[in-house]
Amino acid sequence: MTSLLFAAALALGAQVQTAETPPEDAASHELLTVRRIYVDKLTGGETAAQMRDMIISSLQNCRLFVITENPERADTILRGSAEDLVFTDVHTSSDSLNTHANFGTSRSTRERGQYGSVGAGESESAHSAERRHEAVAAVRLVNKEGDVIWSTTEESTGGKFRGSSADVADKITRRLMADYQRAKKPAR
Repeated sequence: MTSLLFAAALALGAQVQTAETPPEDAASHELLTVRRIYVDKLTGGETAAQMRDMIISSLQNCRLFVITENPERADTILRGSAEDLVFTDVHTSSDSLNTHANFGTSRSTRERGQYGSVGAGESESAHSAERRHEAVAAVRLVNKEGDVIWSTTEESTGGKFRGSSADVADKITRRLMADYQRAKKPAR
């Protein structure tokens, strides 16, 4: 009876997960079936819409999937959150070194003493303010049934020739492509 159900499921093109198949292997296998992706609006700050556009562009350029603006036509939906922050990192430090010595005088009817003082001091302080830029995104691919089949969290402070948001978008695409290629390799 079980083999009859298994054969029927295969004939219908359904994915069958047996007791021996770990859930992560099933998700990897399902990743191979993805052809069309809809990138949903990302939650987060004001820059989440810009990050969405960069992710769409990066995914489109990899030419592995069709990116659609119609969620009904998509195999999966990319959902998540993103933030691109600009802030100032302030560092202040102060060092000081001081040495003092005092001498005194004494008077008596027969003798007279001298007074002397020696002092040394050094003080140094530094203040620096550096403008920093950091982007972070946590995204997931969700199938039509609502199951998460892939996810990643990426962050960046920017690259030499690229801003932090563009770098995060490219890291997401590279991670998805690498996981897709890994899923294509036969299990050993």
